[in-house]
Amino acid sequence: MKINFIITVLLFLFGKNVLANELPDLGEASQADISPYEERQIGLEIMSQIRSDSRYLDDAEIAGYLTNLGYKLISASDEAHPDQEFEFFAVRDPSLNAFALPGGFMGFNSGLILAAQSESELAGVMAHEISHVTQKHLARMISGQKYGMLTTLASIALAIMASRANPQAGTAVMATSEAILAQSQLNFTRANEKEADRIGLAVLMRAGFDPAGMASFFGRLQRASRFQGDIPSYLRTHPLSYERIADIENRIQGLPYKQVADSIEFQLVRAKLRAAEGKPLEAVKYFESNLKERRYSNETVERYGLISALLREGNNLRANEELKLLYESGHYDTMVKLQENHLLGNEIQIKKKILYSSAMIETLAARVKFSVGLYSEGLHIYREALKIYPQHRALIYDYAAALLYDGNQKDALRFINRQLRFTPNDIRLYQLQAKAYEADGNSMLLHRALAESYIRQGDLPRAINQLEIALKSEDGDFYEISSAEARLKELRHQLSLSEE
Repeated sequence: MKINFIITVLLFLFGKNVLANELPDLGEASQADISPYEERQIGLEIMSQIRSDSRYLDDAEIAGYLTNLGYKLISASDEAHPDQEFEFFAVRDPSLNAFALPGGFMGFNSGLILAAQSESELAGVMAHEISHVTQKHLARMISGQKYGMLTTLASIALAIMASRANPQAGTAVMATSEAILAQSQLNFTRANEKEADRIGLAVLMRAGFDPAGMASFFGRLQRASRFQGDIPSYLRTHPLSYERIADIENRIQGLPYKQVADSIEFQLVRAKLRAAEGKPLEAVKYFESNLKERRYSNETVERYGLISALLREGNNLRANEELKLLYESGHYDTMVKLQENHLLGNEIQIKKKILYSSAMIETLAARVKFSVGLYSEGLHIYREALKIYPQHRALIYDYAAALLYDGNQKDALRFINRQLRFTPNDIRLYQLQAKAYEADGNSMLLHRALAESYIRQGDLPRAINQLEIALKSEDGDFYEISSAEARLKELRHQLSLSEE
C-alpha cells in the first residue's frame, strides 16, 4: 500500500524514468507548469490518505458548515475562477492550524475553529486561505519545486499510514511530516502572505463579515506565541509579522464599525466540537456547569452541546429528557418600541422571544429519538425537517440510514437515487446506496455503487477492483452489465494514462 501510493505519485509527476533512478533535472522541473487537472489529481491522492486517517472528521454537518461559509466567501471574490473546485473539511486536532492542499482542498483543525471567538474571525482565516488558492500560490510552488513537493507528498502519505499501523510511532512521524509540510508546502513568501491578506480582507468585507475579525485573530495568535513561547501551528505554516498585522489594521482603519452576529450554525458547530473533546463524562460536566452557572450567550446552543455529549456518553434517556428543555429554551431580547403609549405618553419596552430553528437541531433530535427506540418519531422528524432543509447533507444521510435501519431498503433506494440526481458526486450517498443494494440482495449494483464511491475518492485501482467483482456477479441484467463493462474500460484507460 505504501509503495503503491508513492509509485503512483512518482509516475504521476515524473513518469516511469524515476523507477530507473533517472531523476529529472531540477532545472527542467522548475520550468514545467502544472495543469489544474494534475493539481486536482495530486489533491485527490493526498485526500485519499487523509480520509482513511482517524483524525479526519467525517462529519457532514461540520464539513457542510465549512463549505457554506467557504462558498459565501468565494462568491464575494473577484479572483475565484468559475471552474475552480473547492472542498472544505475538518481535522480532529487541538492545534491552531488551517491548510490548503493542491486541487482546492482546505483543511481546518478543530482547535482553530474552537479558538475563533467570532464567525468573522474564522471567516478571516478562511478568506486568507481561499486567496492563496485563487492567486495560485500553491500551484506556482508545485510547478517550481516538483521534486521537493514529491518528497513532501510521500512523507505525508507515509506518516498517515504509519500512524494507523503504530499510533505511538505514528505520532512522532506525523509531527515530522507536519514540519515538512510547513517548510515544503505552505512556507509561502512574505509577498504571497501579504497578497493573501489584502485580497482576503476585501473578500471578507464583500461577504458581509466584520473586517476586524482577521486582524483580531492574527493578533491573538501572535500574542500567544510571544507570551506562551509556543508558536501556534498556523504561524509555523503562515509566517506572521507585526508588519502584516499593522498593514491589515491600516486597511480597516477609518471603516465604520460593523457588528456582525454569529450564525446559529457557527455556534452549534463549535458546541458539537466541544462535545466531542476529551472524555464523554468531562464533556457532559462542561456543559452542565455552563448551564448551571449561566455561562453562555445562547442557552439553546449550550443544551445542544449537552445533548451531543450525553449521546456520546451513552446516556440516551437523559438526552431525550434534555431535548424537551432544548425546545423550550429561547433567547429573549428586550426591544424598545419607538411609539407612544397613548394612555401614558411614554415609550414602552416589550420582550420578543426568538426561537432558534436549525437543521442541526432537528438532526440531533431525530438521532435522540432513534437512540431511545422511538423510530417512528425519529422518521417523522427527518421527513418534516427535510421539507424545510432539503439540501442539508446530515439530514439526507441520516434519513437514508434510518430507512435502512428500519428495514425499508426499497424506500431508501428511491430516496438515495433521487438525491444522486441532484448531487452525482456525493461519496457518502454512493456508500449508502451500496448498503441499500446489499440489504436488497443485489450484488451487482452493490459493487457498482462502491466503485463509484472510490472513483470520487480518486482511488481508481479499488474502483476497478469493485467493477471486476460486479461483473462476476450473476444478478445483473444486460443493461447493468454493459454499463459496468463500459465504465471498467474507461477507468483502465484513465489509469494507463497516469502511468505513461
